[in-house]
Amino acid sequence: MILVQNHRLRLSGSKYFLLILLGLYLSSCSKKVRPNKNKVTAEVKKEEDKPTRKFTQASISLLVPFKLNEFKPKTENKADIERYAMAIDFYQGFKMGIDSAAAAGLNFKVNVYDTRDDNDQLNRLFNTGSLLENNLIIGPVFPDGLKAMAAYSIAHQLPVVSPLAATQPSEFGNPNLISIVNNIDLHAKKIGNFIVRKYDPANTAVILINTRKNGDETLGEPLREYFVSQKASKFKFEEYASVFTMETKAVKTKKYVVMLSSSDRKFVAASIDKLVKMKKAGFDIDLFGHPDWVKQNYTTEKLQLLNTIITSSYKVNYKSPVVIDFVKKYRRAFSFEPSEYSFKGFDIGYFFGKQLSEHGEGFLKYLTRERYKGLHNSFNFIHDPQYGYINTSLMLLKYKDYDLNIIE
Repeated sequence: MILVQNHRLRLSGSKYFLLILLGLYLSSCSKKVRPNKNKVTAEVKKEEDKPTRKFTQASISLLVPFKLNEFKPKTENKADIERYAMAIDFYQGFKMGIDSAAAAGLNFKVNVYDTRDDNDQLNRLFNTGSLLENNLIIGPVFPDGLKAMAAYSIAHQLPVVSPLAATQPSEFGNPNLISIVNNIDLHAKKIGNFIVRKYDPANTAVILINTRKNGDETLGEPLREYFVSQKASKFKFEEYASVFTMETKAVKTKKYVVMLSSSDRKFVAASIDKLVKMKKAGFDIDLFGHPDWVKQNYTTEKLQLLNTIITSSYKVNYKSPVVIDFVKKYRRAFSFEPSEYSFKGFDIGYFFGKQLSEHGEGFLKYLTRERYKGLHNSFNFIHDPQYGYINTSLMLLKYKDYDLNIIE
């Protein structure tokens, strides 16, 4: 159980937020949470039974940007409060995950700190030594904070979970870092591997649509590198700045696998419209898109026509019994709906709580042996001696029957 009192909260403007802020600084010793028939669970698969030296209480620090210094309870309205929603939702989901993990019998001492998204605040924590007695640190959530944390983590051998940043682990240079969100190179590799396995190079042209500006090269570069590599060299690979240019070179006797590296909504919408016209004119086209598309609400009918596939780190199945159970518990505890950050917080809290419970202080040795299928995320870690532990679990989602469906 987390060391923060659990208030029953209602979404009622500044009163709602103020109650949470007060709760964050009230703490008392954690008690064991006993298993019950309705507790939220997620699948943790062990590859083998492993001897371990356990302990009875684990210490965790959660570093999230509540930004208490900016909050003005007399003037904030509902729109203002939404700016703080990510930190609140993640914390509340994390709390439920730790409580569920505590059902195995381990006590958790969890200290919650407001980083304010300010490195000076982190430095104050470093100087007080508040983080030194922890078995695990969750956060900071943004790249600048993780960069500031790196030297401290290395000096004191503190494992640090990066819960939300999709930044390349190489940018942090921290061998104690545990990266949850898949970096863009992994997305490109997932797309490339699927195309190589599923398409015949004899009659397939792989097309990259990439303006090389506005961030398009972030995904475009690793896709290009993949398809000029020896592994994918059997495929004819072409790159164009737009679908309109591609059309001038296309022939109806070829199969076209089009990879669109942009997440610029205006550009993507126009590109999809053009591809749909080509498809209806008799061109054989399948489309692979940017992972950000899942939140950008393009016309599903058009995406289905193009057999569109995107990569994603997460997918919530709201028909799953464990998800239904979690949503009910979350509503009872906090009186509003869980967001994606609530689910992320739960999976991280539950998974790492279980690791500490089962493996004790040496849990990092077992991290690459675990497979976790959660409510929102799945975890499958590899270890890099320079950059730490990297989650490689990714899904491919395809638009079908007016929904996004997991195909692998």
